[in-house]
Amino acid sequence: MSERDICTKYITPALTSQGWDIMAQIREEVTLTKGRVIVRGKLTTRGEQKRADYVLYYKPGISLAVIEAKDNNHGVSDGMQQAIATAELIDVPFIFSSNGDGFMFCDRTITTGKREREIPLDQFPTQQELWHKYCVWKDIKPEIEPIITQDYYPSSDNKLLRYYQQIAINRTIEAIAKGQNRILLVMATGTGKTFTAFQIIWRLWKSKTKKRILFLADRNILIDQTRINDFKPFGSVMTKIQKRQVNKSPEIYLALYQAVSGTEEDKNIYKQFSPNFFDLIVIDECHRGSASDDSAWREILDYFNNATQIGLTATPKETEDVSNIDYFGKPIYTYSLKQGIDDGFLAPYKVIRIDLDKDLEGWKPKPGQRDK
Repeated sequence: MSERDICTKYITPALTSQGWDIMAQIREEVTLTKGRVIVRGKLTTRGEQKRADYVLYYKPGISLAVIEAKDNNHGVSDGMQQAIATAELIDVPFIFSSNGDGFMFCDRTITTGKREREIPLDQFPTQQELWHKYCVWKDIKPEIEPIITQDYYPSSDNKLLRYYQQIAINRTIEAIAKGQNRILLVMATGTGKTFTAFQIIWRLWKSKTKKRILFLADRNILIDQTRINDFKPFGSVMTKIQKRQVNKSPEIYLALYQAVSGTEEDKNIYKQFSPNFFDLIVIDECHRGSASDDSAWREILDYFNNATQIGLTATPKETEDVSNIDYFGKPIYTYSLKQGIDDGFLAPYKVIRIDLDKDLEGWKPKPGQRDK
């Protein structure tokens, strides 16, 4: 039988018979990457996409396991190495391989002893069994479980989360639920930092973990694009802080750090808010100076010191005077430019050096020639 026949006749029925919901908890033939963009002259093609035969979820957006299926000409464990690579990519602890005769199960939550064992088709773990093991492994206590399992915003335009965005969001939510107050996320330019930030804010806001939230950026166009695009679902509870205009009734605030800190003539607008007003502050492109002791952003962050603060950047700044890591701590997750290019979410680049003739040959003024 083919791999697809094995899935249809054996693997999927084994899952549903154990209570896995085929609509909400089982996804088949999941495309994880787009395939690296390959440029040959003026032509472009794509490399092979990375896929998973199955990804199993506790609920949408919270993945637990991967299953690699093989046809019945293979052994039950022949897909295990591929499944392990997929599990490491999407950050899940439970790994299965099957040829229809049974399952080979690798449990990465086991720290001592044998991790792999074969199980019959009719003894596949239930969703609750895997979730319980997951919570023990991650030290998720019952009191923080509602925060960690809060729903994502259901995008009406079918904008699906990419695997690395889901990892970044889930790790951030988990860290905040456990009490971490300074968080650094490093994601390459063009990989959806703002959409990632929106989902983090949405889930914390909907779970009532963080009620008043400030999103800071350093360019007006970033604030306006954020307000009308990714943050649009917040609707009337969202406002943009304008110069000298402080409305304290909304719950989501967008601001230029220049607008909040003010100018020499109209300084410290942010002090119209009490130091404990905001529960969460998200700083976009935090490498531009938020971690410098004498920067305007640092002044704001120090004032709202009790708020949880998340720094977003593509290029964390580490100099003698400025350190994002000293302030926020080591990145909770990094998705690099190289990873983005390898996955095909970003196009590769080519460095072209152009030299000016005046730089190469030098230049001398003519006798008597003067600046205009």
